[in-house]
Amino acid sequence: MKFLKSYLLLMLCIFFLTELHAQEKITLSDAITIALNHNTSVVKSTNNLEVSDAAVKNAYGNLLPTLNLNSGWSWQRTNNSAGTTVVNYFGEAQNLGPTQTDSRNYSLSLGGNVTLFDGLSNLTTINQKKNDLQAARYDLEKLRQDVTLQTVNLFVTVLNNEKVLAFQQEDQKYNQDLLNKIKEMYELKMIANVDLYSQEYQAANSQFAYLQAKNNFEKSKISLLNYLSKDVLSEYSFEMDTNYLTNFIISSSNVDSLYQVSLNNRKDYQSQLTKLQSSNYQLTIAQSGFYPSLTGNYSFSTSSTSPSDLFARKVYSLGVNLNLPVFSRWNTDYSTQSAKIQIKNSQEDLDALVRQIKSDVKNAVIDLQTAKMQLEVTKAALKSSRETWTIKKDSYILGSATYIDQQQSYRDYIQATNNNIAAESNYIYKQFNLLSALGLLATSN
Repeated sequence: MKFLKSYLLLMLCIFFLTELHAQEKITLSDAITIALNHNTSVVKSTNNLEVSDAAVKNAYGNLLPTLNLNSGWSWQRTNNSAGTTVVNYFGEAQNLGPTQTDSRNYSLSLGGNVTLFDGLSNLTTINQKKNDLQAARYDLEKLRQDVTLQTVNLFVTVLNNEKVLAFQQEDQKYNQDLLNKIKEMYELKMIANVDLYSQEYQAANSQFAYLQAKNNFEKSKISLLNYLSKDVLSEYSFEMDTNYLTNFIISSSNVDSLYQVSLNNRKDYQSQLTKLQSSNYQLTIAQSGFYPSLTGNYSFSTSSTSPSDLFARKVYSLGVNLNLPVFSRWNTDYSTQSAKIQIKNSQEDLDALVRQIKSDVKNAVIDLQTAKMQLEVTKAALKSSRETWTIKKDSYILGSATYIDQQQSYRDYIQATNNNIAAESNYIYKQFNLLSALGLLATSN
């Protein structure tokens, strides 16, 4: 019997520890790291960098000479079964019998060509591909910042809904306890039945609000876990770490300086600048079609009817070709005009982005200032409503306040609590939103 009790105790401990460790804790920094490593768009963009890097290597390769090795073997048989008639030296017809002739040929050649001058197209292409690679890196970094901000949004939503759920659980318990007290007071004929019915309605409403809060919390967890590519069927706990929390003191007078900070750090702005430069390079490449091109070629070859005599006969060649573009059916003109239009469009995209950055910074500053004031207001309102409700609650128990007065003060307290929870979450998110607008959102993992 003693052994059985010890065994059951051990099993309970193992079960408890298993349940305890089964729940994985995820902090905000953990969530950001997971998202940056597993987000599909980030992974694909990172992979595409290899293509952009290969394009730079390929552009350098166009400056180098080519070298090709070719080898061949051929066999031919001529079979004349009927024979043939020929005229000999004396003018007499002579009949030749059936013939069969075999011939074989072996060949080997080595050669290639090199571009000596192409109107600076190759050199400009190298610069263009370098720019494209840098733009791709900027785009990837901007994508990582967007993923970070979205992760913060989803994570803060989970914490917000978790706080609401905890409060609704307390609210449910309070209303159930109050309903039990009112039932006792009603049985003692201390209150009217209307108070009992009202509290029963309030308790049912509280139960519904709790279920709704639980539903919102579970759905927000699913959204976050799905975004992080985590198993939504596993259990997780979420905790805000202080590594990413900041506290900004922003005034409207320094928006211009913040705008300059954003231009120095926004990766989408830097990417657009490099794309504009690439458009200028494309114009140079297109205009290269107006210039002559100079190419060189070289080769070595040998051939024979047997492998042993393959290098008995050697052929060397070296040549230079000059190509003067006289008329290209306006193809070069079309390429030039297209490149000029691309420059104009790239400049327009840059101007539009500058306007958008100004709007982003100004809106982010206003939103953060407003969020900070809202948080201060909701904290004051929460403190006041809590004290008022405490007074009314005690007064109702003592019989010096009506149920309506007590319930109205409690509804004010519930609203103030929900407003304060939302204001806290909104203030945290607006800080990250300003960092994103300034291009300062950290994406290291």
